[in-house]
Amino acid sequence: MLHKQPSNKIRSRYAAVILTALFLTLTAAFPAKAEMRSYPVVKLKSLDKITARAETFEARVGSTVKFGPLFIKVQSCRKSDPIDEPESASFLQIWEIDEENEAQWVFSGWMFASSPALSPMDHPIYDVWVLDCLSDQAPEKKDDELDSSEIKPAPNEDVETAPDASDYD
Repeated sequence: MLHKQPSNKIRSRYAAVILTALFLTLTAAFPAKAEMRSYPVVKLKSLDKITARAETFEARVGSTVKFGPLFIKVQSCRKSDPIDEPESASFLQIWEIDEENEAQWVFSGWMFASSPALSPMDHPIYDVWVLDCLSDQAPEKKDDELDSSEIKPAPNEDVETAPDASDYD
């Protein structure tokens, strides 16, 4: 029995169907990159594990707030567009002043509201996590929010200063 080869016309149709299917599969598998917008205020939650004191507060980007012996500097706050999958992320630098009045890094990096365990702050007594990024409504100044003259310097021992948040655009 003779085996008949498909014509060039049929081969090109098969190729077109296969390429179209491949294109549709790849575009469905890799959605478009969601744009994150910068917001001027971050909403944070903190917990003292010993006293069970939980506090929700807001801080402006660029400001430093105090929670117990922790100093929290907000470098950036980004949030996805409302039509995209919800995500809020903030770049935080957190250091602690110990009994000898020495600063020690506790955390420096991005925290994500939807996945707090992705990059958690590792501290035996305190937890801090991001809840949301907010628009330019003036947050109430907390008693613990510091003026620049009151901020204890961040530690410089073997730890690089975090890059400017604009490096992540």
